Amino acid sequence: MNWSAKLLTHKNEKRIAVYFEKNVEFIARIKQIDGARWSQSLVAWHLPDTENNRLRFKIKPASHTVPSLEGIAQIEKFTQWLSSKRYSPSTIRTYSEALKSFLVFYREKAIQEISNDDVIIYTNDYILKNNLSASYQNQIVNAIKLYFKTVRETKIEIEKIHRPKRSKLLPNVLSKEEVKLILEAHSNIKHKMMLSLIYSCGLRCGELLALQPIHIDSKRNIVLLKNSKGKKDRIVPLSPKILHLLRDYYTLFKPEKYLFEGQQKGHAYDSRSLQQVLKQALQKAEITKPVTLHWLRHSYATHLLENGTDLRYIQELLGHNSSKTTEIYTHVSTKSIQQIKSPFDDLY
Repeated sequence: MNWSAKLLTHKNEKRIAVYFEKNVEFIARIKQIDGARWSQSLVAWHLPDTENNRLRFKIKPASHTVPSLEGIAQIEKFTQWLSSKRYSPSTIRTYSEALKSFLVFYREKAIQEISNDDVIIYTNDYILKNNLSASYQNQIVNAIKLYFKTVRETKIEIEKIHRPKRSKLLPNVLSKEEVKLILEAHSNIKHKMMLSLIYSCGLRCGELLALQPIHIDSKRNIVLLKNSKGKKDRIVPLSPKILHLLRDYYTLFKPEKYLFEGQQKGHAYDSRSLQQVLKQALQKAEITKPVTLHWLRHSYATHLLENGTDLRYIQELLGHNSSKTTEIYTHVSTKSIQQIKSPFDDLY
């Protein structure tokens, strides 16, 4: 099992990021470490920066961890450009860190002298040598391409920078029986409501936590998702059964600003706390699969497909730009596959 780890600052915390190709056993082991969390923006698991964790993941002090003065100035310029274009804070942080990694590698070279060949050298001598993931490499390429589009007098030819070949991984999907066990595991109505809404509407975690009571249109039985991924609004249908549960929840908790608030009124529920809600539900339901909140969204899409919903509608409901993104669910739907008779059956 190949992996690599590095020190970084994530959400103002000193953390150790661990990069590796997807492996269920390795994920299960990392989950056992106190404070281990998955980051969508880093595309990595990250842990508290402790002496034990440094020893565990063989962290060695780097001789150079900062770019040149020119590099620092250019990263600041790039960050300002991203902000002016209203990129999300997580994207700005991810792209800035990715560019920083590249410019640290070339801290002794003038930026105007960096060429396409240098990108290839960086890929081979840093990313591949340290067994960093294709996802991380793709982040670097995205950052480099975007950065050099804003910088003149360089030897970089943007269109000749290629992204790594993507792994064709299938989405993880739960059966309807497993979903029911998870949703019924909690007696706490808020916990049950949050998980139920994610599955019933196919929401991303961030979309759920950004919901406000005004986004629930009970007369039209729809949910309005404002400024979702890609800064797009969209609507999804609201199950009448979910609406009934929501009314009971609202009467009991009376949220002020966000539909789901934490201990402090007017503040959105914490994403890490929501992950713990799912973890507790899995324990109560005695499900040992490494289920994440996104599995519920995948399951929603797959179950819609198996129920006969047109793929074009599913694309709209999920907020996908491309139909190719949605088509991946055809590979995990078992509706047609289960009708295929194995030739083994003809032997007996």
